[in-house]
Amino acid sequence: MLVIGHSWIKSQKLCKVFSIEDIKNSDANNIVLLEPLVDSHTFAQYCQENSVAYAVVVTSLDDAIFANALGAKYMICEEDIALMIQPIAQEYLFDTRVLVLIHNEKEISKIARGGIDGVVFAEAIC
Repeated sequence: MLVIGHSWIKSQKLCKVFSIEDIKNSDANNIVLLEPLVDSHTFAQYCQENSVAYAVVVTSLDDAIFANALGAKYMICEEDIALMIQPIAQEYLFDTRVLVLIHNEKEISKIARGGIDGVVFAEAIC
């Protein structure tokens, strides 16, 4: 299970971007974070074409399928959506990892029991 943003574990930060210029100026040590795919698919295409590692917020199974096809490293979603997406991601061997945004470590075991790829703490987002 991936754990991003916990104080015990060194991990990259996910930094929100709002333009292609933001993507170009992003720190190479961070993962670019795109807002919901429906609003940021052109940024996702840019990232894919330029080999920029990125995460994207998804709100549906369709979004998840497109995020994987567009080469996202991570997709971030609510727990209920993640529980729907994860079996499909495993069936089709998605390269994109499914993450649930959490606010405290007590949530980790619940997400793990659901078989989700990982969690990202809110503190990991800049």
